[in-house]
This record gives sequence, C-alpha cells and structure tokens, in this order.
Amino acid sequence: MTGPDDEPVLTSTEGRVARIVLNRPRVINALNHAMVLRIDAALAGWRADPQVEAVVITGAGERGLCAGGDIRAVHDDASRGDGREAAAFWRDEYRLNASIASYPKPYVAVMDGIVMGGGVGVSAHSDVRVVTERSLVGMPETAIGFVPDVGGTYLLSRAPGELGTHLALTGMPVGAGDAVLCGLADHFVPSDRLTEFTAALAHETPEAAVAEFATPCPDGELAAHREWIDHCYAADSVEEIVARLRSSGITAAKQTAEIILAKSPTSLKVTLAAVRRARGLSRLEDVLAQEFRVSCAMLSSPDLVEGVRAQIIDKDRNPRWSPAKLAEVSAQDVQWPFAHSADLWAS
Repeated sequence: MTGPDDEPVLTSTEGRVARIVLNRPRVINALNHAMVLRIDAALAGWRADPQVEAVVITGAGERGLCAGGDIRAVHDDASRGDGREAAAFWRDEYRLNASIASYPKPYVAVMDGIVMGGGVGVSAHSDVRVVTERSLVGMPETAIGFVPDVGGTYLLSRAPGELGTHLALTGMPVGAGDAVLCGLADHFVPSDRLTEFTAALAHETPEAAVAEFATPCPDGELAAHREWIDHCYAADSVEEIVARLRSSGITAAKQTAEIILAKSPTSLKVTLAAVRRARGLSRLEDVLAQEFRVSCAMLSSPDLVEGVRAQIIDKDRNPRWSPAKLAEVSAQDVQWPFAHSADLWAS
C-alpha cells in the first residue's frame, strides 16, 4: 500500500483489483477533505489503467467503514469562519459521490460495521454493496441540525413506500436486512468471511466472489412495520406525520414520534421537503446539486452549530433548537435553502 500506515487513505493494487482503505480507525474512519481528494485522485488514476478491473473500498479497524464526514471541522468553519472551507469540502465530496456512481469499472463497497452519513456516500452509490451482521447504516443528520446529503436523499427517496422518509426524519440506523430492503445495500457476507471475500477479488470478478461468499441476508425489522410507516409518513407535513404516529395506537409508532420531536424542527421540515423533491429528480447528479444548495444554506442555520456542539463537542445531548417547535418553522424557512445560489457543478 502506498504511504505510511498513518496516512488517512491507503491505496494499493493486487491482481485485478485496486484497493482503498479508509485509515482513521480511532474516529471510525471519518472523512475529511484530504481523504476525499485522495480517493478521487486514486479513482481517476485507475480509470484508464488496464491492469485494474475493479475497485474495493474497506475501512481500517473493527468498528466500521466510515462514521461520516468530519462534522467538527464543518462546525468550526460555520461558527468561526465564513463557510468557504465547508462548502469546498462538500463540493469535492458530492462530486466524488457522483463519480463513484458512474465509475466505469465495478466498485465494491464493504459496508461492515458503522456506515453513517459520508460513509454512505462513498459506499451506497457503488455497484456491489456488501453488508454484514455488524452493519449499521444510516443518515443521522437531523440530530445535528443538518439535512441528509451525499446523495442520501436520492437513495432514501427511492426506498419502498415511506421507509426512506422514516429513516430520513428519525436518523435511525438500520442493520443488514433493512439496508438491503431500503436499497442501501445488495449482498450479505458474514463478517468472518470478509477477509476471504476481499482476497478473492484479486483474482475473481465481483460477481463470482459474491456468488461464492454471500449468504441469505437475515430478516430486518422494518418490513413488519410497513403498514403504519407507509400511512403515517405519507402525510403532507412533519406535524401531520407526528400526529398520525401519536394517534396510531401502535407503541412503536408513538415511540417514533418522540424520536422525531427530539430532532431539529428546521432540519425535519427541510429534510421532508428534500426527500419529496428528490423523488421528482431522475438523476443522482441533480439531487446532489440540490443537496449542495441546501447544505451551503444550512451553514448559516443556528441549529447546525448547536447540534454539533450538543452531540459531538460538549456531548450533553441537549441541543437548544431555534426555532424550538415545528409550528415556529415557517414556509419561508423551508423554501429558502432550495433557492440558495451555490452551484455544485460550477468550475
């Protein structure tokens, strides 16, 4: 592998495959700007390399592929800077997400352990998405006053029924079975066979390796709740969704309402609008462009700084949202992020 072991991204080639290893295990391989640029450069180099027939991405350590983006750096830029560094990070990150989705060679993502936020962006847009019994896949952005990004609203808007809306608003992670059900993953490989699976990719096609090592995926939990999820989340507003959940007479639904109400009211309403709008956009690139506008706009929202403070920095888990209630979030508060002037594809 290139570079010393303390480099945040390790790259190598072996046989027919090129390998990317996210290498910040102490922070569950959280992505920063330098890592995004390194991955993008590696993919660009392998694109025309005839010796490389496939790419596989894994995470160092035992805890997960990637816990998300470096949200602390975004917090610092939003609170003490002008937001340019965060916007530059997102621009390159979202462009990388699009590049992965359109990569001309098979791209295999091993989504073992924790795969959150930015980790979803570098894995769930790929050709072959492998989960294990240890996988926890999610978009937890509403808990930090933000909105699902990295193509998350594209993926969630295309989940069966209203499952994606449920995951987007609650920020709840799912295991292997539900990740496959929701279209976030494809195949299940037991974690004790991952070493053999990734080794096989050096001399087998991804299809052959999957056929050899994948096993039936364990059942998830969401399928049993589809009836109330599809009914409650089909409502036109977050307030109505919460009201339906509370009045459903179903314990799990009522508990879900309380989970939602702990999130940023502004983020909840913008997230619902983002997922609904993403359903009407046919291309991932167009959804990423929408997410970039929204993300850049949210840099000026007090809830992003406050949410990261409460969850990541002070860890008091007691954010003071502004506005504090859903009813206080106006239609203008919801609409203006989508009209932000940020252009993802500008040179």
